[in-house]
Amino acid sequence: MAKVAINGFGRVGRQVFKRLVDFYPEIEIVAINDLFPGDQLAFLAKYDSNYGIWQRDIKLEGNELVVDGRRTKMFAEK
Repeated sequence: MAKVAINGFGRVGRQVFKRLVDFYPEIEIVAINDLFPGDQLAFLAKYDSNYGIWQRDIKLEGNELVVDGRRTKMFAEK
């Protein structure tokens, strides 16, 4: 299983994350790094003005983003 970390969870980072979750379940996303607050990143991943609402259960638990039970650690490092 390949492991991936995403540095930057802006428009492109969020879309890469979603595509990996939707189409490549064998790839483990181990970390996301972004300076924006995690609860707002979860909201932006769920609701997108261009792509619509992502039909996945997504929430923030502590410092982890949980999507349909899959956990990804969140960091805010420069």
